This record gives sequence, structure tokens and C-alpha cells, in this order.
Amino acid sequence: MQRLKPDPATQDTCRGFYAEILHFLRKRMDNASDAADMTQDVFTQWLGYRDRAKVEQPRAFLFQVARNLLSDHWRRQKVRHAVLDDQAQDETAADNDPLDHAQHAQRLDQLREVLGELSPRRREALMLHRFEGLTQAQIAERMDISVSMVEKHIAAALLQCKQRLDSDNGREQPQ
Repeated sequence: MQRLKPDPATQDTCRGFYAEILHFLRKRMDNASDAADMTQDVFTQWLGYRDRAKVEQPRAFLFQVARNLLSDHWRRQKVRHAVLDDQAQDETAADNDPLDHAQHAQRLDQLREVLGELSPRRREALMLHRFEGLTQAQIAERMDISVSMVEKHIAAALLQCKQRLDSDNGREQPQ
């Protein structure tokens, strides 16, 4: 497999700004290795950007990409912490009452089953939106589909989950 080498101007841009971007991200993140990974993501996006020859200020462009990735990172962290906090509260409450604990475990099992029944594309769109905190536009870009299709995937996934969970819990579905 032959590796394509970027043009010399692109190589110079990467070399010239790598240390600056890395320093910028290290100052704003808890973990140096995460900052290094994110720096690589910045340059991966730069290399994948089709119109980079038209970018008049590559440094400003790269820092904007870094800020966007950092924002996404903190949004995901916030969602993860909220989920973990909710789980901790649920577990604390469930620990106090065995019936609550059993019901909580049953709901989690049902949710895992329902998510497993979704088509891969629907599941991916739903997970990126609900658990990763990405916007529909970001999901569309990541999945290489239209925003409209992302909306349809998420809506269909939520409907399927609701119908399945309602039927599992003995509720009738309106026609």
C-alpha cells in the first residue's frame, strides 16, 4: 500500500504550527496525551480539508479547528459526567430499596436490547446525538449524510425505542 505524501506547503504548515497547537491544547486540557491526540485530529482535519489551498490564514484556520474540537470534547465530558452523576444517584437510591434496584436493572436491560435492535445507522446517529452530545450537523458530517437524514434516523430510533419500551411495560400503543 503506497502512502501519499502531502505537498511541501502542507508539510510546512503542519511542522510550523504543530507545537503551537499542542501547547494551546495542553493548557486547556487535563491530560497531555489527550491534547496530543487532539492535535493529531486538528491536522487530520487539515489534511482532509479539500479547499486548504484557498485558506488565506492557515494558522487561524488550525486554531479554529482546535477550538471546535476542544468545545466538542468539553461538551462530551459534560454529558458523560451528567450520565455518571445520574447513574450514581440511581444506584444510591436503588441500594436503599431492592425493588427500585431490580426495576432500574430491568430498564437498563430493556434499553440495551432496544438499542441492539436498531439498524446500525440509526443507532450511530442516536448515540452520537444523545450520548456524545453532537449536533445534527456534526453527525451529518461525521456520517457523511444530510442533516435531514440524521433527523430521520434519530426520530425513527426514538420512536422505535419508545414503542418497544412501552410494549415491554404493558402499555398499549395508539394507532
